[in-house]
Amino acid sequence: RLDGTVLVQSGAVDIGGGTYTVMAQVAAETLGVPYEKVRFDLGDTEMPEAPRSGGSITAASVASAVEAACRALRQKLDAMGGRPRQPVEALGEVAPSEERKKYALHSFGAQFAEVEVDPDLGMVRVTRLVGAFAAGRILNATLARSQFMGGMVWGIGMALHEHSVYDEKLGRIMTRDLADYHVPSHKDVVIVDPIFIPVEKDDIVDPAGVKGIGEIGITGAAAAIANAVFNATGKRVRSLPITPDKLL
Repeated sequence: RLDGTVLVQSGAVDIGGGTYTVMAQVAAETLGVPYEKVRFDLGDTEMPEAPRSGGSITAASVASAVEAACRALRQKLDAMGGRPRQPVEALGEVAPSEERKKYALHSFGAQFAEVEVDPDLGMVRVTRLVGAFAAGRILNATLARSQFMGGMVWGIGMALHEHSVYDEKLGRIMTRDLADYHVPSHKDVVIVDPIFIPVEKDDIVDPAGVKGIGEIGITGAAAAIANAVFNATGKRVRSLPITPDKLL
């Protein structure tokens, strides 16, 4: 734009993963302009097509397209001597390469749990949960840490609290609200510590070198907690949640 601001648009959506913030940040870094000068609009089918927000693919795919569009824009601006007389537009598009199909492109992680088990009541408390994750280029460490922590807390719920109960005769879900369907509260979460494993930029996974982090925070949490319970009690519980009746 003539006032020095940048408008970036994508048909992506933001369901809480920080897409607005991260994509504006990617555009600002690629163009070399202050973050405050960039506005990122999304969520409209009139905008350039983007994948759904799910399966840990939003940042990995949209960030590469934003980078491509910004590089194309810089080339146009450079050709004009950096002084356009009217707003300048550029498009960015990315698609999986043939080389990409030869590799496993997942994020990887390992989780470690410390628990306390009441020997009389069979109640389990997770006192510490640590996760180490190799997830490619981290676009925003603050947002990524929050997303990892959310997944790990969700893993505590999966391991110890959450249980869907059905009425077998009527086919109704009996745990249909938060009064009956238990999730972790603040007192159930003591120390949750996600760690990023530094990795070199991976040009094969996608041009931006980004991998997904939406699900990996929860993936190993319940198993780590179950193993910690086994270490503490000698009882191997193979169905979730791990409730007192399974330990007494």
